Amino acid sequence: MKVHLLLAAAAAAAMPGAILAQDQHQHGAQAAKESSGQVQAEQDAVDHSAHAEQPEELDPHAGHTMPAAEPEPAVDPHAGHSMPTDEPEPVVDPHAGHGAAPASSLADMPAVAGPPPEAFSGPEHAADAIYGGTAMTLARRAELGPMHGGAKAFRVFMERLEARLGDGEDAYLLDGQAWYGGDIDKLWLKVEGEGAFEGGLEGAELQALWSHAIGPWFDLQTGVRYDIAPGEDRGHLVVGVQGLAPYWIELDAAAFLSDEGDLTATLEAEHDMRITQRLILQPRAELSFAAQDIPEHRIGAGVTAIEAGLRLRYEVVPQFAPYLGVEYAAELGETADRARAAGEDPNRFSFLVGIRAWF
Repeated sequence: MKVHLLLAAAAAAAMPGAILAQDQHQHGAQAAKESSGQVQAEQDAVDHSAHAEQPEELDPHAGHTMPAAEPEPAVDPHAGHSMPTDEPEPVVDPHAGHGAAPASSLADMPAVAGPPPEAFSGPEHAADAIYGGTAMTLARRAELGPMHGGAKAFRVFMERLEARLGDGEDAYLLDGQAWYGGDIDKLWLKVEGEGAFEGGLEGAELQALWSHAIGPWFDLQTGVRYDIAPGEDRGHLVVGVQGLAPYWIELDAAAFLSDEGDLTATLEAEHDMRITQRLILQPRAELSFAAQDIPEHRIGAGVTAIEAGLRLRYEVVPQFAPYLGVEYAAELGETADRARAAGEDPNRFSFLVGIRAWF
Protein backbone atom coordinates (compact mmCIF):
# COMPACT_ATOMS: atom_id res chain seq x y z
CA MET A 1 0.00 0.00 0.00
CA LYS A 2 2.80 2.37 0.89
CA VAL A 3 4.46 1.47 -2.41
CA HIS A 4 1.43 2.55 -4.39
CA LEU A 5 1.22 5.88 -2.52
CA LEU A 6 4.88 6.61 -3.24
CA LEU A 7 4.42 5.91 -6.95
CA ALA A 8 1.39 8.21 -7.16
CA ALA A 9 3.26 11.03 -5.44
CA ALA A 10 6.19 10.64 -7.77
CA ALA A 11 3.92 10.77 -10.80
CA ALA A 12 2.22 13.88 -9.50
CA ALA A 13 5.52 15.57 -8.95
CA ALA A 14 6.73 14.73 -12.43
CA MET A 15 3.50 15.83 -14.24
CA PRO A 16 4.15 19.64 -14.46
CA GLY A 17 7.49 19.05 -16.06
CA ALA A 18 6.10 16.61 -18.48
CA ILE A 19 3.28 18.93 -19.36
CA LEU A 20 5.71 21.81 -19.79
CA ALA A 21 7.96 19.68 -21.98
CA GLN A 22 5.04 18.55 -24.07
CA ASP A 23 3.86 22.13 -24.50
CA GLN A 24 7.31 23.26 -25.57
CA HIS A 25 7.48 20.35 -27.97
CA GLN A 26 4.11 21.32 -29.48
CA HIS A 27 5.13 24.97 -29.83
CA GLY A 28 8.29 23.95 -31.63
CA ALA A 29 6.39 21.71 -33.94
CA GLN A 30 3.87 24.48 -34.60
CA ALA A 31 6.64 26.90 -35.47
CA ALA A 32 8.15 24.36 -37.79
CA LYS A 33 4.83 23.81 -39.43
CA GLU A 34 4.25 27.57 -39.90
CA SER A 35 7.63 27.93 -41.45
CA SER A 36 6.87 25.14 -43.88
CA GLY A 37 3.27 26.28 -44.67
CA GLN A 38 1.67 23.31 -43.06
CA VAL A 39 -0.10 25.41 -40.45
CA GLN A 40 -2.18 27.14 -43.09
CA ALA A 41 -3.19 23.86 -44.65
CA GLU A 42 -4.20 22.40 -41.35
CA GLN A 43 -6.08 25.57 -40.44
CA ASP A 44 -7.97 25.36 -43.74
CA ALA A 45 -8.81 21.76 -43.01
CA VAL A 46 -10.06 22.73 -39.59
CA ASP A 47 -12.14 25.58 -41.06
CA HIS A 48 -13.69 23.26 -43.64
CA SER A 49 -14.43 20.68 -41.02
CA ALA A 50 -16.05 23.35 -38.92
CA HIS A 51 -18.13 24.43 -41.93
CA ALA A 52 -19.24 20.92 -42.45
CA GLU A 53 -20.28 20.63 -38.88
CA GLN A 54 -22.05 24.02 -38.48
CA PRO A 55 -22.52 26.39 -41.56
CA GLU A 56 -22.56 30.04 -40.76
CA GLU A 57 -23.76 33.01 -42.86
CA LEU A 58 -20.76 34.90 -44.10
CA ASP A 59 -20.56 38.59 -44.81
CA PRO A 60 -20.16 38.89 -48.62
CA HIS A 61 -18.05 41.97 -48.14
CA ALA A 62 -15.77 40.44 -45.50
CA GLY A 63 -12.19 41.15 -46.39
CA HIS A 64 -13.13 43.63 -49.10
CA THR A 65 -11.84 47.15 -49.03
CA MET A 66 -14.77 49.53 -49.43
CA PRO A 67 -14.08 52.44 -51.82
CA ALA A 68 -14.43 55.97 -50.60
CA ALA A 69 -17.72 57.67 -51.40
CA GLU A 70 -17.28 59.62 -54.65
CA PRO A 71 -19.88 61.34 -56.88
CA GLU A 72 -21.07 59.10 -59.66
CA PRO A 73 -19.93 60.26 -63.10
CA ALA A 74 -22.58 61.69 -65.43
CA VAL A 75 -23.78 59.08 -67.89
CA ASP A 76 -24.00 60.20 -71.52
CA PRO A 77 -27.55 59.31 -72.73
CA HIS A 78 -26.12 58.79 -76.22
CA ALA A 79 -23.23 56.57 -75.07
CA GLY A 80 -23.02 53.57 -77.37
CA HIS A 81 -25.42 55.12 -79.88
CA SER A 82 -24.38 55.79 -83.45
CA MET A 83 -25.10 59.36 -84.47
CA PRO A 84 -27.03 59.69 -87.75
CA THR A 85 -25.24 61.18 -90.71
CA ASP A 86 -26.53 63.62 -93.31
CA GLU A 87 -26.44 60.94 -95.96
CA PRO A 88 -29.85 59.57 -96.98
CA GLU A 89 -30.70 56.12 -95.76
CA PRO A 90 -30.25 53.49 -98.42
CA VAL A 91 -33.40 52.44 -100.13
CA VAL A 92 -34.29 48.91 -99.22
CA ASP A 93 -35.29 46.80 -102.15
CA PRO A 94 -38.65 45.23 -101.19
CA HIS A 95 -37.66 42.24 -103.32
CA ALA A 96 -34.23 41.81 -101.74
CA GLY A 97 -33.65 38.21 -100.89
CA HIS A 98 -36.44 37.03 -103.12
CA GLY A 99 -35.45 34.71 -105.86
CA ALA A 100 -36.71 35.43 -109.33
CA ALA A 101 -39.07 32.93 -110.74
CA PRO A 102 -37.18 30.37 -112.76
CA ALA A 103 -37.54 30.46 -116.49
CA SER A 104 -39.22 27.08 -116.44
CA SER A 105 -42.06 28.38 -114.24
CA LEU A 106 -42.52 31.46 -116.47
CA ALA A 107 -42.77 29.23 -119.49
CA ASP A 108 -45.45 27.22 -117.76
CA MET A 109 -47.63 30.29 -117.10
CA PRO A 110 -50.58 30.64 -119.49
CA ALA A 111 -50.30 33.40 -122.11
CA VAL A 112 -52.55 36.45 -121.84
CA ALA A 113 -55.18 36.04 -124.47
CA GLY A 114 -56.52 38.92 -126.55
CA PRO A 115 -60.17 39.65 -127.24
CA PRO A 116 -62.03 36.86 -128.96
CA PRO A 117 -62.75 37.18 -132.68
CA GLU A 118 -66.43 37.64 -131.93
CA ALA A 119 -65.63 41.01 -130.38
CA PHE A 120 -64.91 42.42 -133.86
CA SER A 121 -67.74 40.72 -135.65
CA GLY A 122 -70.34 43.42 -134.89
CA PRO A 123 -70.57 47.03 -136.07
CA GLU A 124 -68.01 49.59 -134.83
CA HIS A 125 -70.77 51.58 -133.14
CA ALA A 126 -73.53 49.23 -132.03
CA ALA A 127 -75.95 52.09 -131.36
CA ASP A 128 -75.94 52.88 -135.09
CA ALA A 129 -78.05 49.79 -135.67
CA ILE A 130 -80.77 51.17 -133.41
CA TYR A 131 -80.73 54.96 -133.88
CA GLY A 132 -79.11 55.19 -137.31
CA GLY A 133 -75.57 56.12 -138.35
CA THR A 134 -76.29 59.76 -139.18
CA ALA A 135 -78.00 60.54 -135.89
CA MET A 136 -75.28 58.85 -133.84
CA THR A 137 -72.46 60.57 -135.77
CA LEU A 138 -73.94 63.97 -134.99
CA ALA A 139 -74.44 62.96 -131.35
CA ARG A 140 -70.83 61.80 -131.01
CA ARG A 141 -69.51 65.02 -132.48
CA ALA A 142 -71.66 67.11 -130.17
CA GLU A 143 -70.70 65.19 -127.01
CA LEU A 144 -67.14 63.99 -127.58
CA GLY A 145 -65.82 67.02 -129.44
CA PRO A 146 -65.87 69.42 -126.46
CA MET A 147 -64.38 66.72 -124.23
CA HIS A 148 -61.32 66.40 -126.47
CA GLY A 149 -60.43 70.05 -127.04
CA GLY A 150 -63.22 71.14 -129.31
CA ALA A 151 -64.96 73.39 -126.79
CA LYS A 152 -65.68 76.95 -127.88
CA ALA A 153 -64.92 79.98 -125.74
CA PHE A 154 -64.61 83.75 -126.08
CA ARG A 155 -62.84 86.66 -124.41
CA VAL A 156 -62.95 90.44 -124.76
CA PHE A 157 -59.93 92.60 -123.82
CA MET A 158 -59.82 96.31 -123.25
CA GLU A 159 -56.04 96.56 -123.36
CA ARG A 160 -55.81 100.35 -123.18
CA LEU A 161 -58.50 102.92 -122.57
CA GLU A 162 -56.52 105.97 -121.57
CA ALA A 163 -56.17 109.72 -121.58
CA ARG A 164 -52.85 111.17 -122.76
CA LEU A 165 -52.01 114.44 -121.06
CA GLY A 166 -49.03 116.41 -122.35
CA ASP A 167 -47.66 119.79 -123.48
CA GLY A 168 -49.71 119.80 -126.64
CA GLU A 169 -53.29 118.67 -127.18
CA ASP A 170 -54.69 116.25 -124.68
CA ALA A 171 -55.68 113.05 -126.47
CA TYR A 172 -57.34 109.71 -125.87
CA LEU A 173 -56.63 106.16 -127.05
CA LEU A 174 -58.76 103.04 -127.35
CA ASP A 175 -57.07 99.64 -127.95
CA GLY A 176 -59.17 96.49 -127.65
CA GLN A 177 -59.27 92.88 -128.85
CA ALA A 178 -61.73 89.99 -128.78
CA TRP A 179 -61.66 86.37 -129.91
CA TYR A 180 -64.02 83.44 -130.23
CA GLY A 181 -63.16 79.82 -131.02
CA GLY A 182 -61.40 76.70 -129.82
CA ASP A 183 -57.85 75.68 -129.03
CA ILE A 184 -56.67 75.62 -132.64
CA ASP A 185 -58.77 78.07 -134.63
CA LYS A 186 -60.26 81.38 -133.55
CA LEU A 187 -61.94 84.42 -135.00
CA TRP A 188 -59.98 87.45 -133.79
CA LEU A 189 -61.19 91.06 -133.83
CA LYS A 190 -58.99 94.09 -133.09
CA VAL A 191 -59.81 97.77 -132.86
CA GLU A 192 -57.59 100.79 -132.21
CA GLY A 193 -58.50 104.45 -132.39
CA GLU A 194 -57.16 107.78 -131.18
CA GLY A 195 -58.07 111.41 -131.24
CA ALA A 196 -57.99 114.72 -129.40
CA PHE A 197 -60.52 115.67 -126.77
CA GLU A 198 -61.20 118.92 -128.62
CA GLY A 199 -60.57 117.84 -132.22
CA GLY A 200 -62.48 114.57 -132.46
CA LEU A 201 -61.38 111.23 -133.97
CA GLU A 202 -58.09 111.33 -135.86
CA GLY A 203 -58.10 107.75 -137.09
CA ALA A 204 -59.16 104.19 -136.31
CA GLU A 205 -58.20 100.67 -137.40
CA LEU A 206 -60.51 97.65 -137.50
CA GLN A 207 -59.17 94.12 -138.08
CA ALA A 208 -60.98 90.82 -138.60
CA LEU A 209 -58.58 87.86 -138.54
CA TRP A 210 -58.61 84.11 -138.68
CA SER A 211 -56.14 82.80 -136.08
CA HIS A 212 -54.61 79.31 -136.30
CA ALA A 213 -52.27 77.80 -133.70
CA ILE A 214 -48.86 76.98 -135.18
CA GLY A 215 -47.42 75.82 -131.86
CA PRO A 216 -48.09 75.92 -128.15
CA TRP A 217 -47.10 79.60 -127.91
CA PHE A 218 -47.92 81.35 -131.20
CA ASP A 219 -50.84 81.77 -133.59
CA LEU A 220 -50.68 82.63 -137.26
CA GLN A 221 -53.19 85.34 -138.10
CA THR A 222 -54.47 86.47 -141.45
CA GLY A 223 -57.42 88.60 -142.55
CA VAL A 224 -58.34 92.16 -143.40
CA ARG A 225 -57.87 95.60 -141.91
CA TYR A 226 -59.93 98.69 -142.58
CA ASP A 227 -58.71 102.20 -141.74
CA ILE A 228 -61.09 105.04 -140.98
CA ALA A 229 -59.44 108.42 -141.48
CA PRO A 230 -60.69 111.99 -142.07
CA GLY A 231 -59.06 112.19 -145.49
CA GLU A 232 -59.47 108.76 -147.05
CA ASP A 233 -60.52 105.31 -145.90
CA ARG A 234 -58.28 102.41 -146.88
CA GLY A 235 -58.35 98.61 -146.78
CA HIS A 236 -55.47 96.19 -146.20
CA LEU A 237 -54.67 92.52 -146.29
CA VAL A 238 -53.10 91.31 -143.07
CA VAL A 239 -50.73 88.48 -142.16
CA GLY A 240 -48.92 88.18 -138.85
CA VAL A 241 -48.16 86.21 -135.71
CA GLN A 242 -49.25 86.75 -132.12
CA GLY A 243 -48.25 84.91 -128.98
CA LEU A 244 -45.96 84.57 -126.02
CA ALA A 245 -42.18 84.75 -126.48
CA PRO A 246 -39.59 83.53 -123.94
CA TYR A 247 -39.48 85.41 -120.63
CA TRP A 248 -43.27 85.98 -120.88
CA ILE A 249 -43.01 88.72 -123.48
CA GLU A 250 -46.25 89.17 -125.42
CA LEU A 251 -45.60 89.83 -129.10
CA ASP A 252 -47.88 90.97 -131.91
CA ALA A 253 -46.23 91.39 -135.31
CA ALA A 254 -48.16 92.01 -138.55
CA ALA A 255 -47.60 93.17 -142.13
CA PHE A 256 -50.25 95.14 -144.08
CA LEU A 257 -50.70 95.46 -147.83
CA SER A 258 -53.07 98.30 -148.69
CA ASP A 259 -55.43 98.48 -151.64
CA GLU A 260 -53.02 101.09 -153.06
CA GLY A 261 -50.10 98.66 -152.96
CA ASP A 262 -48.41 100.23 -149.90
CA LEU A 263 -46.64 97.80 -147.61
CA THR A 264 -46.34 98.63 -143.90
CA ALA A 265 -45.74 96.68 -140.69
CA THR A 266 -45.94 97.02 -136.93
CA LEU A 267 -44.27 95.22 -134.03
CA GLU A 268 -45.67 95.43 -130.49
CA ALA A 269 -44.11 93.95 -127.34
CA GLU A 270 -45.17 94.13 -123.70
CA HIS A 271 -44.30 92.35 -120.47
CA ASP A 272 -46.06 92.18 -117.10
CA MET A 273 -43.75 92.52 -114.08
CA ARG A 274 -45.57 91.70 -110.84
CA ILE A 275 -44.44 93.83 -107.92
CA THR A 276 -47.14 92.34 -105.69
CA GLN A 277 -50.10 90.11 -106.41
CA ARG A 278 -52.14 93.17 -107.38
CA LEU A 279 -49.56 95.79 -108.39
CA ILE A 280 -48.12 95.22 -111.87
CA LEU A 281 -45.60 97.24 -113.88
CA GLN A 282 -45.90 96.85 -117.65
CA PRO A 283 -43.20 98.07 -120.07
CA ARG A 284 -44.53 98.39 -123.61
CA ALA A 285 -42.96 99.32 -126.95
CA GLU A 286 -44.24 99.63 -130.52
CA LEU A 287 -42.35 100.11 -133.79
CA SER A 288 -43.84 101.08 -137.16
CA PHE A 289 -42.27 100.43 -140.57
CA ALA A 290 -42.96 101.37 -144.20
CA ALA A 291 -41.48 99.79 -147.31
CA GLN A 292 -41.92 102.99 -149.36
CA ASP A 293 -42.95 106.62 -149.07
CA ILE A 294 -46.64 107.32 -148.61
CA PRO A 295 -46.94 111.09 -149.24
CA GLU A 296 -50.67 111.37 -148.65
CA HIS A 297 -50.16 110.13 -145.10
CA ARG A 298 -46.85 111.98 -144.61
CA ILE A 299 -44.98 108.71 -144.13
CA GLY A 300 -41.42 108.11 -145.25
CA ALA A 301 -39.75 104.78 -146.00
CA GLY A 302 -37.98 102.92 -143.19
CA VAL A 303 -38.69 102.97 -139.46
CA THR A 304 -41.43 105.57 -139.25
CA ALA A 305 -42.35 105.81 -135.54
CA ILE A 306 -41.65 104.49 -132.09
CA GLU A 307 -43.65 104.45 -128.86
CA ALA A 308 -42.22 103.36 -125.49
CA GLY A 309 -43.95 103.59 -122.15
CA LEU A 310 -44.43 102.28 -118.64
CA ARG A 311 -47.82 101.58 -117.05
CA LEU A 312 -48.32 100.78 -113.38
CA ARG A 313 -51.71 99.19 -112.77
CA TYR A 314 -53.53 97.99 -109.69
CA GLU A 315 -55.86 95.01 -110.11
CA VAL A 316 -58.92 95.72 -108.00
CA VAL A 317 -60.04 92.35 -109.34
CA PRO A 318 -58.22 90.43 -112.08
CA GLN A 319 -60.79 91.67 -114.63
CA PHE A 320 -60.46 95.36 -113.79
CA ALA A 321 -57.32 97.42 -113.22
CA PRO A 322 -56.85 101.22 -113.32
CA TYR A 323 -53.35 102.42 -114.14
CA LEU A 324 -51.01 105.38 -114.34
CA GLY A 325 -48.10 105.71 -116.73
CA VAL A 326 -45.77 107.69 -118.93
CA GLU A 327 -45.05 107.33 -122.63
CA TYR A 328 -42.65 108.75 -125.17
CA ALA A 329 -43.68 108.80 -128.84
CA ALA A 330 -41.57 109.99 -131.75
CA GLU A 331 -41.71 110.00 -135.53
CA LEU A 332 -38.43 109.06 -137.14
CA GLY A 333 -36.50 109.69 -140.35
CA GLU A 334 -38.28 111.24 -143.28
CA THR A 335 -41.58 110.89 -141.47
CA ALA A 336 -40.29 113.27 -138.77
CA ASP A 337 -39.12 115.73 -141.44
CA ARG A 338 -42.56 115.81 -143.00
CA ALA A 339 -44.16 116.38 -139.58
CA ARG A 340 -41.89 119.38 -138.95
CA ALA A 341 -42.68 120.74 -142.41
CA ALA A 342 -46.37 120.59 -141.50
CA GLY A 343 -45.69 122.57 -138.29
CA GLU A 344 -46.04 119.61 -135.93
CA ASP A 345 -43.65 118.41 -133.24
CA PRO A 346 -42.51 114.84 -134.06
CA ASN A 347 -41.68 114.13 -130.41
CA ARG A 348 -44.32 113.84 -127.68
CA PHE A 349 -44.11 113.00 -123.99
CA SER A 350 -47.39 112.14 -122.26
CA PHE A 351 -48.69 111.32 -118.81
CA LEU A 352 -51.22 108.46 -118.93
CA VAL A 353 -54.35 107.72 -116.91
CA GLY A 354 -56.34 104.67 -117.98
CA ILE A 355 -58.20 101.45 -117.36
CA ARG A 356 -57.45 97.87 -118.39
CA ALA A 357 -60.29 95.33 -118.30
CA TRP A 358 -61.39 91.99 -119.73
CA PHE A 359 -64.31 89.59 -119.51
